Amino acid sequence: MGNVDLKDLSLREMENLISQLGERSYRALQIFEWVFQKNAGDIKEMTNLPLKLRNSLGELACITRLPITDKRVSKDGTRKYLFVLEDDNTIESVLIPDKEKLTLCISTQVGCKLNCSFCLTGKGGFVRNLKTSEIIEQVLSIRREIQENITNIVFMGMGEPLDNYENVIKTIKIMISPHGLKIPVRRITLSTAGIIPEIIRLAGENLKINLAVSLNAADNETRDGIMPVNKKYPIDKLLETLKEYPLPQGRRITFEYVMINSINDTIKDAKRLSKILKGIRCKINLIPLNPPFTKGGKEGGIEGSNLEPSHPESIEEFQSLLISKHYTVIIRKSKGADIWAACGQLRSSKMTIKD
Repeated sequence: MGNVDLKDLSLREMENLISQLGERSYRALQIFEWVFQKNAGDIKEMTNLPLKLRNSLGELACITRLPITDKRVSKDGTRKYLFVLEDDNTIESVLIPDKEKLTLCISTQVGCKLNCSFCLTGKGGFVRNLKTSEIIEQVLSIRREIQENITNIVFMGMGEPLDNYENVIKTIKIMISPHGLKIPVRRITLSTAGIIPEIIRLAGENLKINLAVSLNAADNETRDGIMPVNKKYPIDKLLETLKEYPLPQGRRITFEYVMINSINDTIKDAKRLSKILKGIRCKINLIPLNPPFTKGGKEGGIEGSNLEPSHPESIEEFQSLLISKHYTVIIRKSKGADIWAACGQLRSSKMTIKD
C-alpha cells in the first residue's frame, strides 16, 4: 500500500498522480468521485478502472478512514464525536440538528494557538494542523455513521481555520466540487478570530462561502484582554479589511459576540459596537458564554476563571439597542452544553491543560 492518501489530494493533484502512471486525466475524475462521492474504502472497489491501473495506484496511494472513538448525545439532540488520529492525538466534531437542517461543526487543528480566555480549546496549547484528509473525513465518517445527509458545514470546531489555510482551502474546494461532496457554497461557513492577511487571501479565492468573525468586543482594550490575537490584528484594521471583503449579492458577514458578564455586555459596549460596524453588511450573533471552567474540574474544566455569562436581561437590552440601530441581531441558543459540545467547550480528551 502506498503512502499517498487520496483524500489529501485536490483534483489537480490527483490528475498529476494519474499522469505519472501514464493514464489520461479523466481517470482522475473517476477516482475523485470514488473517494468523495461513492465513499470507497479501498482502491480495489474502483471497478470502472482497469485492473492494471488499480494495482499501480495501490502501490502509490491509499484511502484512509477516521474511526469514531466515542460519541455523546445531548438531551437537545446534539451529538459530539471524538476521533483518534494516526499520531494518537484526538479531535472533536459536533452535529447539531435544527428543524430541517443538520449542521456539522468541524475542527481544523489539534489545539489552538490563539488562547482566547472564553474558549477551552486553546488552554491545551497548539499541537498541529490537521491534514486535508483529517478535516474532510470528519464529514465523511459522521455521514457514514448517521446515514443521513449533512446539510450545513461550519468551520467552528477546534482551532483557527485560517491558521491552517492551505489544507482548509483545499478541503472547501473538495466540498463544493461537482466531483467532490457537492455541498452548496451557501451552506458552508468559515469562522475566524480575524487573521487579516489570510482574510485577504480568502477574498481572492472567490469561493463565495459564508464568513463569520469572532469579534466579542467593540474596543481594542477589551478585546486584547479576552482575545490576544487582537494585539496583532486590532479591531480597526480588522474592520477596514472586512469593509473591502467581497460579498455575494444578498450575503452578509456574521459577527459572533460571546456575551461575558461585566466584560463586554453593557449598553455602552452595544452603542460602540453599532458605531464601529457601520458600513459593513452584517448580522450579529449574541452567544451567552458557555463557561469552559467549572468548580472541581468536572469534565476537564479549569478552576480559577472569573468569567461568567451575561444575565439574560443584559443580553436582551444589548440586542434591543442594536436592533434600534437597524442591525439584524440573533441571540443564539446554546446547544450541547450538557455534553461539553457548545461554543468554547471543545477540547481533545487527551490534551494536557495548561494552568
